[in-house]
Amino acid sequence: MSIYNAPVEEMMFLFDHLKDNKNYKEIDKYKEINSELVKDVLQQAAKINQELILPLAKIGDEKPCVYENGVVRSPPGYKEAYKKFIEDGWTSLSCDPKYGGQGMPKTVSTFFEEMLSSSSLSFKLYSELSIGAYNCILHHGDEKIKNKFLPKIVEGKWSGTMCLTESHCGTDLGLLKTKAVKQNDDSYKITGQKIFITSGDHDLTENIIHLVLARVPGSPNGTKGISLFLVPKFIVKDDGTVGSRNGVNTGSIETKMGIKGSPTCVLNFENAIGYMIGPENKGLSSMFTMMNLERIVVGIQGLGISETAYQNALSYAKERKQGKANNSKNKDADFIIEHADIRRSLMNMKSLIEGQRSLAFWVSQQIDVSLNHKDPKIKQTANDLVSMMTPLIKSFFTDTGMEITNDAIQVFGGYGYTKDQGIEQLFRDNRITPIYEGTNSVQAIDLVYRKILNNKIFDKYISQITNEIREYDKITELTLFVQKFQKYIELLNNFTSWIGEKNKNSKDDVSAACNDYLKVLGYISLAHSWLKILKVSYEKLNTNKSFYEDKINTGKYYFDKILPRVQSHYLSAVTGSESMMKADFN
Repeated sequence: MSIYNAPVEEMMFLFDHLKDNKNYKEIDKYKEINSELVKDVLQQAAKINQELILPLAKIGDEKPCVYENGVVRSPPGYKEAYKKFIEDGWTSLSCDPKYGGQGMPKTVSTFFEEMLSSSSLSFKLYSELSIGAYNCILHHGDEKIKNKFLPKIVEGKWSGTMCLTESHCGTDLGLLKTKAVKQNDDSYKITGQKIFITSGDHDLTENIIHLVLARVPGSPNGTKGISLFLVPKFIVKDDGTVGSRNGVNTGSIETKMGIKGSPTCVLNFENAIGYMIGPENKGLSSMFTMMNLERIVVGIQGLGISETAYQNALSYAKERKQGKANNSKNKDADFIIEHADIRRSLMNMKSLIEGQRSLAFWVSQQIDVSLNHKDPKIKQTANDLVSMMTPLIKSFFTDTGMEITNDAIQVFGGYGYTKDQGIEQLFRDNRITPIYEGTNSVQAIDLVYRKILNNKIFDKYISQITNEIREYDKITELTLFVQKFQKYIELLNNFTSWIGEKNKNSKDDVSAACNDYLKVLGYISLAHSWLKILKVSYEKLNTNKSFYEDKINTGKYYFDKILPRVQSHYLSAVTGSESMMKADFN
């Protein structure tokens, strides 16, 4: 079984010292969320994740979900763990107190999402879509729907799903065929099949609330004719109690490479009773409330699994002896952590993880501002920033997560390829993260075509960070870091201009460059996060010398060894697409 110790100190460092967002501090409802309270929450979160949830990862992999006679059964121990999980209120952490939630900010719940991903991604997926469903219903459901369904979802007694994909359409949702026929009351009859539905059926909750995309007869073709419906597994009576089984059944569950403790279902809707959420034919925009937040959460999954992989690789490197290190005075072999190449791998992991956690914290602040600030203009700007960063967080964090889990296996050597150490499971579990909620290729296209080319928020983002680092340039210790950062900002601006020019007459060049562009923006965004960490670390150096010296050294490593990757992505992209488009694959 893998080891995992929740990085509470790292998280508290961010909460205490990088809550530098003026707009965030102006949110009235979070002014009483102080450091002492957050630390207590995170310590309790660490305890339940380390003691209760972490062991479930191996159990779920070895004894996965079972589908028998139309019933899906979770792995051993999952029911008991989930009961404790909801009794302790973890499903309600960031939800509105009006519906039984604790009202914690996104900045705190993101830390918890990371811990849960680190412990067991399979177990996490049972409750993850519930939070997405909660947010979608909260923002687009009418009061009757919200009062009827949200309290049980917040409590964790009911779970939620997101039903988009069909056998003939995934990314291209305009092709979906599931239909919704209006009844004499406020309900609809939903008929169709959905595939790849995470936690689509299971035995942990007394009801499952499906959010289903479907078409009303006579609606426009393509995405303009899609509506959103709430379809419960069991009909909910007017008094809120669970009634008879709805017309929803499970056709099968997938046999998968990883996340075997989480059921991925084929769901059949046969005249199932559903209720429209939001306006007719506006279902996709309503569902995006759920999808966009979920894409950020998937990025956090990649970060969480990376943390566990790093911790296990580090532990193994400290106890495994092989070969003699350079300038070694030992008669026999040295621990492999003394070898420079192993240190390179570990520092790659460490610098990426800490930078990503900081960036995720900043984006979480923007989410809180976008939802809660009093000023509409400030809310909109924050929302635009979140929109721009969503494909980046999802794609960049999960791609580097694959790099980190792969490197962790390499540190283990032959043992990494066996099941005994548990490290190969992290690689298998993590492999889904660059795929679901929109593949990373789709995320890169979304970033470039929808967020960069057609949105002025990029200019605001660049202006914001360049103004910020002007202040950093006044700090002597940061001068060299700032100079390097400015060089890469210039490269990013050149890359963005190149994208704009090529989009006029060579769209294949742009499409071929999207992935590289996302990587460039990702590494530079992490460099900005590291600048903020370094600023605090130099200022606080004498208060906790070992902690802040480590931060400074890791930040230096990132600027020296990781950030230069930007150049190779840029140089590759600007060669264009001619050779790949002329390729003969016959």
